[in-house]
Amino acid sequence: MPARDMLRNALLLQIEAGADEAIAEAPVDRFAQRPPSPAPAAPAPAAAARPAPPAAARPAPTPVRVTRPAAPAALVTAETALGAARAAALAAPTLADLRAAVEAFEGCQLKETATHTVFADGAEGAPAMFVGEAPGADEDRIGKPFVGVSGQLLDRMIATIGLSRSLNAYITNILFWRPPGNREPSSEEIALCLPFVMRHIELARPKVLVFLGGPSAKTLLGRAEGITRLRGRWQDFRTQGMLERGEPPIAAMAMFHPAYLLRTPGAKREAWRDLMAIRARLAEAGALG
Repeated sequence: MPARDMLRNALLLQIEAGADEAIAEAPVDRFAQRPPSPAPAAPAPAAAARPAPPAAARPAPTPVRVTRPAAPAALVTAETALGAARAAALAAPTLADLRAAVEAFEGCQLKETATHTVFADGAEGAPAMFVGEAPGADEDRIGKPFVGVSGQLLDRMIATIGLSRSLNAYITNILFWRPPGNREPSSEEIALCLPFVMRHIELARPKVLVFLGGPSAKTLLGRAEGITRLRGRWQDFRTQGMLERGEPPIAAMAMFHPAYLLRTPGAKREAWRDLMAIRARLAEAGALG
């Protein structure tokens, strides 16, 4: 392999790992850059001892007022950010307004390291909505969900049951920003995005909702089981807002994430069964031409 290609591959590996700062060729002596320590100050002369005043002349003791300690700043910040996320999500009457609210939201630290906000892709009002976990490197670079290798597999999978992004499929994630280095998102990061995701589902209002992978399924269904137990079974999904308004539930199913299928080809048999069940449910709803 030419040296130029080897260097290019090494650089791409560093970018994929989340490296965003280069190290200089020569070491820097930080100790030499420190300013000289100031000379110690001379000790102050001892004050002359004074006799204690008589008891009658002593001032009355000042009463001590006990106050409750303030809440930690991090806790206040997290609660404030979550409240802002809920308010912004509920105030969005359309998908366009919700996209603008997500792009303007500054409460999640993932946004500080991401290149783009990855909101959604596909046909708005589509009968089938697919929800994954988080954007990867390709998605962060382009600004659309599922555009890398696993996204290409997803496109081929849904095409077998008559779905496409341009006509009748809508795709998003439970996180709108890529975690650095594709690390696991924290529970706080997921919680901050969740109000927007719930509102996203309410506004998209699909006939069938598909959770791609364990994190998406467990988060939105509120279940602790793994994807192997959750996949292949229909669930009734309703947000709190849908429940309060008396709206009917959405038929939801979990299936393996395309990235898992790339690593485990033997699981494609179960994925095919799930696709056939999704196709049958869409056909029952008259959502397939």
